Amino acid sequence: MKRTIKILLVDDDLRNSLLLKRFIEAEGYAVVYANNGKVGLEMYREERPDLVLLDINMPELNGFELAKIIRAKDKRVIIFFLTDRTDKVDRLYGFSLKGNDYIPKPFYPEELIAKINERFESMTVNQNVEYTLGDTIFRPNLSTLTYQGETHSLSVRQTEILQMLAECLGKPVERDTILEKIWGDASYSNSLALNVQITYIRRLITDPSVSITSIKKKGYILSVDRQ
Repeated sequence: MKRTIKILLVDDDLRNSLLLKRFIEAEGYAVVYANNGKVGLEMYREERPDLVLLDINMPELNGFELAKIIRAKDKRVIIFFLTDRTDKVDRLYGFSLKGNDYIPKPFYPEELIAKINERFESMTVNQNVEYTLGDTIFRPNLSTLTYQGETHSLSVRQTEILQMLAECLGKPVERDTILEKIWGDASYSNSLALNVQITYIRRLITDPSVSITSIKKKGYILSVDRQ
């Protein structure tokens, strides 16, 4: 699996980026590198990677701007922000651009590798499962929700969250269970990110019979009103 996965690393810190590139390649991934956002956009269009690792503060085109351009055309590619901009407003903005993870610098390369491995391992599970939620069809393999002929695209992270809820339809799923499985830990920042992603999923569910209910300080229930 790893030999076929292509990663685009976009960061203007040449020395550390080349070290990180070699580290990721040692794990069996194919890595291409761009030293600024403009070159990164060109390489994204040429290479069509599975994952984009984006610094934010870059010349020519910053990471937020690049992510916005990519997401306008590509809902499927995974985007990780790698940055020293750790303020709450920056994290929220990163997730609003449908970023899949927001990793503060400095970080251990092993931490990033673990997140990459987990991401692609989780994507290989239940790829062909289809869920019927009321009159909505949820297809995790396509990251789509279809209702009355209208299809909405979800990010990979939103797909993973919704699939966890769909597998336990009508039953509560604890917040910590979601956080541990998808983010790796139940930290405050990840809990905040989960809140944001749940908000986006609710907006994408247009079937009035389908809802996600919050259980205060506990978790969520995906429900279908069959009446």
